[in-house]
Amino acid sequence: MFLGTQPRILQNQAHALYAAIFRVLPGTTEVRIHVLRDGRLAPFEAPPGTLPAEPAAYAGHAADGSLVGWAVPGEGPGFMDTIKLIYGYDPSRRVIVGLEVLDSRETPGLGDKIITDPAFRANFAALSIDPRIVPVKSGKKQGHNEVDCITGATISSEAVVGILNESSIRWAPLLAPAEPTSEVTRHESD
Repeated sequence: MFLGTQPRILQNQAHALYAAIFRVLPGTTEVRIHVLRDGRLAPFEAPPGTLPAEPAAYAGHAADGSLVGWAVPGEGPGFMDTIKLIYGYDPSRRVIVGLEVLDSRETPGLGDKIITDPAFRANFAALSIDPRIVPVKSGKKQGHNEVDCITGATISSEAVVGILNESSIRWAPLLAPAEPTSEVTRHESD
C-alpha cells in the first residue's frame, strides 16, 4: 500500500509546497530551487515536481526575472508536535514578508490559530529579523521585529517565533540580496 501511494503523496506534498511559496512571495511567477551543499547554495537539478532531500531554499522570481525573495522552510517543536512552516524572506530589507504553516498538530481552537488567526498572520507582512524576532503579549507589539502572540496559544506563537529565529540565523547569511552567483542565474535561465 505504501509503495503504491508514495508517488501520489510526494506529488501532493510538492504541489502544497509550491502553492505556499507563491503565497509567501507575492509577485513570484517562477521558482528556482537551491540546495545547501558543503555550506554553499547550489542549483537543484531534477525533474519538475521533484523535491530535494537536502536542505533547500526557493528563489522566487518575477516575470521580468528579478528576484522577489526567498521562500525558506523551517520546523521545530510546538506545544503538541512539530510545526513545519515556510516563510518569504526579502534579503535586501532583511524582513519576512509572508508565512504559511505547512503542517501542525497544535490544539484545535487554540494553537491552530497560528494557521487561521488573521491578526497573528499579519505579523509576518514586514517582520524584521534584526536583531532577532521577539514574541510579545497580544496587543503589546511596538517594534518591527516583534510578534503579537495569540492569547491562549502563547506556546504555539512562541514556537513559530523560535523557528523563524533559528532558521534566519542559518539561512540569512547565505541569501544575499541577489542570487548566490551570476553563474547560477545564467544556468537556471538557459
